[in-house]
Amino acid sequence: MPNDFTIGQLPSNKILLEGKEYDFYSGTSYLGMNQDEDFKKLLIEGMNRYGMSFGSSRNGNLQLDIYDQAEEKMARWVGAENALTVSSGMLAGQVVAQYLKTQNSTFFYAPSSHSANFHEPNVILPTVSFEVWANTICQEVSEKKAARSVIVCNSCDAIKLSPYHFEWTSKLPQNQSITLIIDDSHGLGISGENGSGIFKHVTINPNVRLVVVSSLHKAMGIAGGVVFADKDFIHTLRYTAFFASCSPIAPAYLYAYMHADEIYKRNQQKLKANIQLFSSQLSDSQSLFISIENYPVYYSLRDDLYDFLFQQGIFIYSFAYPIKTGKPNTRIVLSSWHTDVQIDYLVDTIKEFAGV
Repeated sequence: MPNDFTIGQLPSNKILLEGKEYDFYSGTSYLGMNQDEDFKKLLIEGMNRYGMSFGSSRNGNLQLDIYDQAEEKMARWVGAENALTVSSGMLAGQVVAQYLKTQNSTFFYAPSSHSANFHEPNVILPTVSFEVWANTICQEVSEKKAARSVIVCNSCDAIKLSPYHFEWTSKLPQNQSITLIIDDSHGLGISGENGSGIFKHVTINPNVRLVVVSSLHKAMGIAGGVVFADKDFIHTLRYTAFFASCSPIAPAYLYAYMHADEIYKRNQQKLKANIQLFSSQLSDSQSLFISIENYPVYYSLRDDLYDFLFQQGIFIYSFAYPIKTGKPNTRIVLSSWHTDVQIDYLVDTIKEFAGV
């Protein structure tokens, strides 16, 4: 079983742990943005212009232009009418869930839905697979005949690496008011066209409102979260008391985002190359992992892989989530910051573990 460690520096492709250096394959910095030197320079430029933070309400009588500029750009990127940024992915989910709760909505949650999107603390999630749930949700919503239905799910299973399919969204009842919320925190920045995520790939009928929420901390390297939806819904959220009472993203991050197109493009290309390099070399060891095509995370049922790699100077993800007392999830997480030499060594060590 893995131990818990504390370090005194932000991880990159390596960490220093108790005086020893380890190759680091954990976390969610898929594009390596939080250690990207060019992105750091842009962030410093943003701090020099906008300061360290902006602790005012977004609905105050003095506004910073960078918020509207960044939200317009993000919306164009993912293919949504509008976007609204907040200070965390958790808050992105909550500003939506808490508003819809006030509308006397009936909520339907998919398996493994993230708690950021819960409308109340003790939501009980289905224990079936996503595929089984997807095959029955249309009928369940139809039979419930709620005045307002809210369906909540993730864009993929980023823990145990199950791809999700969304053909069912076009089959939802057409005689009801339905809001479909998809959490794309582990897809935005790395999946879809130019990392634009899932928004463009979901087919819905006119009576269904699509809302995509996401953390920006992960692939994007921005300390905040975002909601994508139609203009009317974003306008409504913008003027809720819940949103008005929250401090926004530090504006320096959005300044960096506005000027980082080439950095994101470069790091997306490097991540794709790393995924291809790793996958192509696994050969007979591929059976050790469950993975999604072109996705940088590899889940293993062999929890003893963690200890073996650790002894060889490789630190991977292995801990229980979201409940600390559960079974560890053992995963290898690739990032754009990994070098070819590191990946070659990782593959060789995995093959040694597998006896290949």
